[in-house]
Amino acid sequence: MTKILKFTVEDVRFPTSKDLTGSDAIHTDPDYSATYVTVYTDDLNLKGYGIAFTIGKGNDIVAECIKYFFPIFENMNLQDIENDIGKLWYKCVDHSQLRWLGPEKGAVHMAVAAIFNCLWDLIAKKNKKPLWRFVAESDPEKILSWLTFKYIEDVLTPDQALKILKESQNDKEIRIDTILKEGYPSYTTAAGWLGYSDEKIVKLCKKYISMGWKHFKVKVGLDLEADVKRLELIRKTIGDDCHIMVDANQQWSVEQSIMHINAYKKFNLLFVEEPTSPDDVLGFVKIKESVGNVKLATGEACGGRVMFKQFLESGSMNVCQIDSCRIGSINEILTVMLMAHKFKVPIFPHAGGVGLCEYVQHLCMIDYVIINGDKNNKFVEYSDQLHEHFIYPCNLKDGNYMPPLDHGYSIEMKENSVKEFSYPNGEYWKNN
Repeated sequence: MTKILKFTVEDVRFPTSKDLTGSDAIHTDPDYSATYVTVYTDDLNLKGYGIAFTIGKGNDIVAECIKYFFPIFENMNLQDIENDIGKLWYKCVDHSQLRWLGPEKGAVHMAVAAIFNCLWDLIAKKNKKPLWRFVAESDPEKILSWLTFKYIEDVLTPDQALKILKESQNDKEIRIDTILKEGYPSYTTAAGWLGYSDEKIVKLCKKYISMGWKHFKVKVGLDLEADVKRLELIRKTIGDDCHIMVDANQQWSVEQSIMHINAYKKFNLLFVEEPTSPDDVLGFVKIKESVGNVKLATGEACGGRVMFKQFLESGSMNVCQIDSCRIGSINEILTVMLMAHKFKVPIFPHAGGVGLCEYVQHLCMIDYVIINGDKNNKFVEYSDQLHEHFIYPCNLKDGNYMPPLDHGYSIEMKENSVKEFSYPNGEYWKNN
């Protein structure tokens, strides 16, 4: 049997603040970063890789948190980990001492996400499948064993989840064939970073239209008049046949949110993302009541399944934006997907960053094949940066994510990239 020997973690940071890639109303100078975990086995050809994503300072804090979980898995057999992955996940998030730093949210929960992203990569590789396909081809009962329903049973019971998973089996192979041929539609954020000039935005909009994109997300939030001018410019550039969504990145109060969103209505927005605090469920309810049919999107900063439960049940989350590194990896992501399906709220995974696009391509395929069964009017975020650092970067065709065919979770970085951008002793950071 394959045995776990050890784990390592690297603090990898990319200097995206230099050209303001990733800039928004709150995060004005992000350096896209990853806590990069590697698990080694006694099979020299079998390693697993995983990340949690941050935007610079604090990446080292998550990396240190990750190290506390290593002893739980060292010297275990990989088959035992695969068999008990649900119990092991809850052992980590319910750790009698570490949970005090959460519980089940924040840096310690991101650490769990990184560890389990790494383990899911290893498990998929052991089974010689891309992760999305490994999950999609697993039995509903097996999938159920990976999940915990603690704190969410009042809105989703294990029996209800199992029913959803079983019902999806009927046309599963048809959906797999469809996704392999057509891919999954995306929207781009790459043209609308807040720090970009008008000239750069126009140039990028035209570029992405020529590459097949029809959905564009724009960063807003600092100045209402400037936001309206930017939206007018983008609408003029992309035309009425394309779609605009805006992201305020938590900038406004409830009252400001209502004022800004009502001012944007003339642009026929697909959704407004994170207008206010990502924890303010009741604030979202008030905003929703005051802006009518404008859809509200949130979730990328939700700490765990309990927060998603509240947003979904309140009706104030119209677009569910799961993040592959904020909540606890596949084990928790699946429960959120199942809840969203029950409440008839579409999943639009949050991406961009570093490695998030590589991750979310698996998540949207899983949602489509075994949970929701519909990819019409649903889009996954895409941003065109840092993919060159990955061995198996995401592949897009005519604005669609094409299913990854490599074994695992697609997050293995190039050795030279890790060496150059490790912080603080990597070649880039030593010289800058």
